[in-house]
Amino acid sequence: MTQDWILRGRDWLESCQNNDGGWGETCGTYENPSTKGIGESTASQTAWAIMGICACGDLDRPSIQRGLRYLLRSQKPDGSWDEEQITGTGFPGVFYLKYDMYRQNFPLLALATYVNYRSGLGHRPSFYRCS
Repeated sequence: MTQDWILRGRDWLESCQNNDGGWGETCGTYENPSTKGIGESTASQTAWAIMGICACGDLDRPSIQRGLRYLLRSQKPDGSWDEEQITGTGFPGVFYLKYDMYRQNFPLLALATYVNYRSGLGHRPSFYRCS
């Protein structure tokens, strides 16, 4: 996870982080690629970015800390997150999907991923490796 091409991906993710600490991108990116990585922060997209950056190994990166604070700050008292934006692709330029559980599952997975890494649980090299 320290190869140059992976670190460039991490650096790109960090360059897209919003001022509020989250990440977001609209489906409009498919029609206008110049908007990639730009959009209102969402819980699910923030979670994806956090997990990607955590996979690179440095859990003390400011981007991770800011992303975690965004998730915790935007979490509702009942433990859920709101997410009005559509973040799922059906067929780009034709239709898009709203996976309602993305806003619940992925933030929880990102928080658990961070806590597990911080606690020494899980083996970093194998956690993200596909066979």
